[in-house]
Amino acid sequence: MKETRTYPLRLPRSLKDAVERLSKEDGTSMNQFVATAVAEKVSALQTARFFKDRKARADFKAFDKIMKRRGGKAPREGDEMPP
Repeated sequence: MKETRTYPLRLPRSLKDAVERLSKEDGTSMNQFVATAVAEKVSALQTARFFKDRKARADFKAFDKIMKRRGGKAPREGDEMPP
């Protein structure tokens, strides 16, 4: 991190108690636990946006054409389609 800023965070008591308990179990500070949880959520939302954007640019007709072509090599052991 290049820069950190203080942010006063208000949590319902039950959530704060859970964070306190879980961070102790995890061996981290509450601050580190909350920062990691926020980072995980941001990552999940950015990943979802990435795939949504990729889907919007997808050419499904070209994909279907490639998937239906004949020839090529047989699947390697372990790559077969399930029955």
